Amino acid sequence: MRIFFNWFSLLFQYVRTWTAIGLLFLVVTLTIPAQAASHIDPQLEQQVLQIIREHPEAIIESVQTYQQQQQQKVKQARQAFLQDLKTNPQKVIGESPTTGSTQLKTVLIEFSDFQCPYCADADKTLKKLLEKYPDKLRLVYKNFPLTSIHAEALPAATAAWAAYQQGKFWEYYDALFTNQKQLGEVLYLDIAKKLNLDLRKFKRNLTLATPAITKDIQLAEKLAVSGTPFFVINSPSFSGVVQLADIESILADAK
Repeated sequence: MRIFFNWFSLLFQYVRTWTAIGLLFLVVTLTIPAQAASHIDPQLEQQVLQIIREHPEAIIESVQTYQQQQQQKVKQARQAFLQDLKTNPQKVIGESPTTGSTQLKTVLIEFSDFQCPYCADADKTLKKLLEKYPDKLRLVYKNFPLTSIHAEALPAATAAWAAYQQGKFWEYYDALFTNQKQLGEVLYLDIAKKLNLDLRKFKRNLTLATPAITKDIQLAEKLAVSGTPFFVINSPSFSGVVQLADIESILADAK
């Protein structure tokens, strides 16, 4: 057993060392221009690597400190967001599409992606909640297209925004989720036609959607939204990030 622990300890030290070295190279790569990096003195590089091998804890502690600072920033951003949502919900809502109660008693902010299958599933639950609590729940839609994995997420969000400019966001929203497997330019135009949108205005608004969508994305990143759907709720009984499964109990408790 002692042999095992000695071996494990050596392995752990080895992993820590090379993790630290890897982190250093990552930092160097991100902070030094490519041309300058190619002119690093080999002797200096070896000296730096030797220091890291002998004191990997210094790099690890620095990374941990940085992570803690980032976590604190996210915490502060979320607290400020929740405070705004509580004291001035219209400021948070901005020009985003909303549906449900005309009151701002319980406001549910949804960050969503039209190509995300989980968002499509969540939509079914949200519709039931809006039907069950028509006088309690106000749903606010914020865009967070996951462009790295969903190629049509941003074009779909752009098309929905264009439809929103003609007062047909939620109808367009429903059509996108209903036809999620067919997302593409042909579908976007077909939905616009079926909703009797002014196609000339629709096509023009497609070119004007970027600022609004970018604003939503920047907010999501500031709040460290890691995936979709992502919900934040403010109600008389609860305020904060919430799981979809818990929203109904919050609505039931809200007076």
